[in-house]
Amino acid sequence: MGKISPVSAKYIIHTQIQIDGAVDKPDVIGAIFGQTEGLLGNELELRELQRSGRIGRIEVRIETRGGKSNGEIVIPSSLDKAETAIIGAALETIQRIGPCNSKVNVLNIEDVRISKRDFVIERAKELLRDLTSKVLPDSQEITDQVAQSVRMMEITEYGRDRLAAGPSIDEGDEVIVVEGRADVLNLLKHGIKNVIALNGTSIPETIRELGRRKILTVFVDGDRGGDLIIKGLLNAGIEIDHIIKAPDGKEVEEITKKEIHKALRSKITVEQVKMELGIITRENNSEQVQVQEVKQPEVVQQVQIQKRVIKPELRKFKDLLDDLVGTRGAYILDEDMNLLGKVPIMELPNTIQNLNSPYAIVFDGYIDREIVSAAERSGVKYLAGMKSRINPRETKVELITSNDF
Repeated sequence: MGKISPVSAKYIIHTQIQIDGAVDKPDVIGAIFGQTEGLLGNELELRELQRSGRIGRIEVRIETRGGKSNGEIVIPSSLDKAETAIIGAALETIQRIGPCNSKVNVLNIEDVRISKRDFVIERAKELLRDLTSKVLPDSQEITDQVAQSVRMMEITEYGRDRLAAGPSIDEGDEVIVVEGRADVLNLLKHGIKNVIALNGTSIPETIRELGRRKILTVFVDGDRGGDLIIKGLLNAGIEIDHIIKAPDGKEVEEITKKEIHKALRSKITVEQVKMELGIITRENNSEQVQVQEVKQPEVVQQVQIQKRVIKPELRKFKDLLDDLVGTRGAYILDEDMNLLGKVPIMELPNTIQNLNSPYAIVFDGYIDREIVSAAERSGVKYLAGMKSRINPRETKVELITSNDF
């Protein structure tokens, strides 16, 4: 009797069978050949099709419970789809198996080529993933890997407190202070070598000494823990010059090279941080004493800003600031709040000086001393930026930031 190999079969007929009695597999196979004989003509006679190899071995799986038998019939076929469908329909004409009534129902005809194609696609994906992971890196990747490895090896221990640090602490005028060893490693990985770790909550004497002779920049996580570290350093009397915070919710040890350099460019003075955190410094017996001052509630601050700026203008400034986010640009307005033009922030100080009394400047950046000085000389009434590094009491120009909205 002929047999089709699974490789040569194009279709598989899946059939369900229900029998009102107990029968064996030979009974089912005998009924299939016997009751379809002569039904479809000589060309589609099951015995001849199986003998020529166009119909494969008929598989019967049957189970008897409670005096009734249920199971399935599986028939592989290398015929075309129309002929295979005819064979499947012929099976449903079987009404008796042995002495028992039966019901045959074709569930589906499976296209083996589709199954093979799905397998090929999934397997090709796996092979491509393996190939991609094992592909040789280009020259730039090799250079980056070697450079990163060298930088990771550059971590040292500095001072009598043996703090984790980069190799360039004593070479320059500025030192970046971070919280822990992992932060140092991340900055070293991206080429920043003048970095040192606090290594704990207590303030090491090494940091205090560095504060006396170096420009000290503190780089903390973008969460409440970062604020607590800043407060701790200030309350301990450490001479800090600048503060840097990681993006909101992120830690220094996990941020990318782009985020690191963006944060470094956005460092702010310690005086501004003291105002934001509610810490003031006053002279007492020729020594600086830091005291905690209760910050005004945000509601009070908002009322104050609305007294200085009428609501329509405040709303206009907010809309313009929202429009500028991420552009590093600046809008220049006249007294009627009409837009005179837009310039890059880099050109803002020179542009202000060349204008004839602009009324307001709205820009995507920090309000710093250079911009404020140019605004004062040109008679600008309002400066609206994302944040300010200037104490509002130090200038006659009204300073507005995103916090005021």
